Amino acid sequence: MKRELTCIVCPLGCSLQVELSEAGEILNITGNTCPRGAVYARTECTDPRRTITTTLRCEDGSMVAVKTDRPIPKDKMHEAMKQIGHVVVKLPVQIGDVVAEDVFGSNVVACQNRDFTLRD
Repeated sequence: MKRELTCIVCPLGCSLQVELSEAGEILNITGNTCPRGAVYARTECTDPRRTITTTLRCEDGSMVAVKTDRPIPKDKMHEAMKQIGHVVVKLPVQIGDVVAEDVFGSNVVACQNRDFTLRD
C-alpha cells in the first residue's frame, strides 16, 4: 500500500511517497529532500500527532486563544477537546500561562497576543 503526503516541516512542501506493508510497517520513503522529511513521514504514518488550537471562554465572557504546548495523538483530539471545552479561564491571564494541565500529556497554554485582565 502507498501513502502520499506533503511534508510540512519546512516551506518546501516536498511530495512524499510512503510504501507500507500489509501490517502497516514502513518499507520505503521517497520524495524527501532532507532527512527531516523522512522523519515526518515515519511519524505521520506510525503515530500521527497534532497541536490543538482553539478558544476558551474567560470568566468575564471574553474569549482567549489557547493551544496545546506539544502535539497530542491525533486519535485523542476529540476527547481532548471535550476535556478542555469545559474550562473557564480565570483572569488575569498572560501569554504562556497554563490554563489546563495534562491533556493527554500536554498542557493547554494561553497564546493570545496580549495579556487579559478582568473587565470593569
